[in-house]
Amino acid sequence: MVNWPSPAKLNLFLYITGRRSDGYHDLQTLFQFVDYGDTLNFSLRHDGTIRLITPIDGVEDDRNLIIRAAKLLKSASGSSFGVDISIAKILPMGGGLGGGSSNAATVLVALNHLWQCGLSVEQLCKLGLTLGADVPVFIYGHSAFAQGVGEQLQPANPPEKWYLIAHPGVHIPTPTIFSDAELVRNTPKRSLLTLLSSPFSNDCEPIARKRFPEVEQLISWLLQYAPSRLTGTGACVFAEFDTESAARDVLKKAPEWLHGFVARGVNASPLQTLLSRQV
Repeated sequence: MVNWPSPAKLNLFLYITGRRSDGYHDLQTLFQFVDYGDTLNFSLRHDGTIRLITPIDGVEDDRNLIIRAAKLLKSASGSSFGVDISIAKILPMGGGLGGGSSNAATVLVALNHLWQCGLSVEQLCKLGLTLGADVPVFIYGHSAFAQGVGEQLQPANPPEKWYLIAHPGVHIPTPTIFSDAELVRNTPKRSLLTLLSSPFSNDCEPIARKRFPEVEQLISWLLQYAPSRLTGTGACVFAEFDTESAARDVLKKAPEWLHGFVARGVNASPLQTLLSRQV
């Protein structure tokens, strides 16, 4: 039984550069994976049935990205196979770490291999985009500078730092951030080279800090020790360090209300690293 990783991601920066006619927002963001995440296992079936044998509390099958991804690939490829899927879930839901999108990507990548569908990375990314804007970067499998709604990907190699990643204990629905009248929506577009040489920030962070006191408290505490930012639209926050020991030293000092973990930023996704060993 192969353990297929479903890693978390961080948005090292996130800038909102415009609002589209379809209601979505144009953005510029830098995705990096971390060596921490959920794990999925797949047991092939020959009757075409797709089952998730470890249901996720509060998520019905018709809304579950794991089931939806498997059905989408089966329909697109015409595969006669089915699968039993199990997941060891450790990433917080609604935390801005891309857990659901990562789960969907792992299903598409793993089953494309196990079912021998033969779809290219580009084809899988197109399928993944119908499930969520963050799914393609997990399929793509390398740190990336993303534009558009997040689907236009350019390879990037930011420093692989250590992070203390913490959840403030609140769920932040993405529409809450993007519907806020005070959200900056006109940050000038810049080249990746310019952005990499400028201080990183997140246009969503002021809204999250204003509307959620728990986020404000968490960022304020972490900023005492290291550069710290919101990832995505939240709620998770990360502090960056040059060494693992420095990150763990701060985690040891954390107050009881802070729930976090230490992970390393990696530019090659653990999912693609495993896939390269399978083929």
